[in-house]
Amino acid sequence: MTDSWPALLINWYRSHARVLPWRNPPGAVLPADDDWPYRVWLSEVMLQQTTVEAAAPYFQAFTARWPSVAALAAADDADVMQAWAGLGYYARARNLLACARAVTSQHGGAFPGDEAALSGLPGIGDYTAAAVAAFGFGRDAVVIDGNIERVTTRLLGISAPLPAARTAIRSGLAAVLPAGQSADFAQAMMDLARRVCTPRRPHCLVCPIATICTARSAGNPEDYPVKPAKRARPLRHGTAWWIAAGDRDGLHILTVQRPARGLLGGMRALPSCDWRGSDAPPPLAGDWQLLGAVRHGFTHFELELRVQALWLDERPDLDGALWLPVAELGGAGLPTLFAKAAVLGQSATSSGGKLAA
Repeated sequence: MTDSWPALLINWYRSHARVLPWRNPPGAVLPADDDWPYRVWLSEVMLQQTTVEAAAPYFQAFTARWPSVAALAAADDADVMQAWAGLGYYARARNLLACARAVTSQHGGAFPGDEAALSGLPGIGDYTAAAVAAFGFGRDAVVIDGNIERVTTRLLGISAPLPAARTAIRSGLAAVLPAGQSADFAQAMMDLARRVCTPRRPHCLVCPIATICTARSAGNPEDYPVKPAKRARPLRHGTAWWIAAGDRDGLHILTVQRPARGLLGGMRALPSCDWRGSDAPPPLAGDWQLLGAVRHGFTHFELELRVQALWLDERPDLDGALWLPVAELGGAGLPTLFAKAAVLGQSATSSGGKLAA
C-alpha cells in the first residue's frame, strides 16, 4: 500500500469540496475569527447522528442567536432546549450548554486547541476533540467518524468487525496523515464517503483512489465495514396525557418540563408516565378518552405511547404546570415523540373533543 493516496484524495477534494457554513475551503488559511473554533465545535455536536441537510438550518439559527461560546453559555437552558427541538438525541443539547459554560469558566471563553484539553470538556469525545483541533485550529489530528471508517476499511481491507476494527483504522490513518493538511484530508474522506464511497452501490469508477483500494480489487466493497450482528430493540409501552382546558382565555394544553437528567431531559413535553408500562394512573381524575398510540424509536428501545385525553372547563392549579395556548403548541419545541402525540390530541380536539371550536 503506497502512502501517496492521501495526496491523490486531497487533489480530488480541491475540485469537489462541498460548501458548508462551518467548513473552511480546501487549502485556505483559517479564518481570522476568534469564534471560528466555536462554530466548528457547534457544527460537530449538531452533526452527531444528524444529516448535514437537517443540521444546517439549526446551525444558522444558533449562530445568529448565540454568535459566541460566551453568548451560548449565558443562554437560558429552556431557550436552548427549545431551539434544539427536532435535532434529537437531547443529551447533546445539555452537554452543549455544559461545555460552553466550562469553556467560559475554565478557559476564559476560548476553546483550547489541544486534543487532550478538548477531551476534558463535557460532551467532547475522541472524534469531536480531533475534529475541533484539526478544523478549528489547523492541528495535525487523526479524525475518524463513521464515514471515514467505511472508506478506510474498504481501502485497507480491514476485515475485523467494528468496533474492534477501530484500532487498525486509526493506525492505518496515522501512518499516512499528511502533516499540515489533516483538516483537508479528513474533509476529503468525508466528501468521498458521501459522494463516491457510499454505503450501497459505491461509485468505484469515479473514485480517485480506486486503483489502490483493496475492497474494489476484490470486488466486494459493500462488505465493508464489517459490523456485528444487530440486537433486536425491546419494545416499551407508556402513556401520555393530553389535557385541554378551555376558559375565557381560550383553549390551553397542559405541558410540563421533563427532569434535567434522562431521555429528553429538560424538554417541554406532554405529561407522561415513566415508559415502563401503560397502566400508570393519570395526573387527574376524569373522563379520559383513548385517542390512539404513537411509535418512536430510541437508540436502545422502541416505544409505543398510548395517548389519553381529558377536556376540562377550566385550568386546575397543578405543580409544574405549563399551560400553552393550543395555537402555540407547534412552536413550543416539543420533541418528536410528543409532537406525534400532540397531533392526535389536536385532531381529536378539532373534530369532536369537548372543547372543539
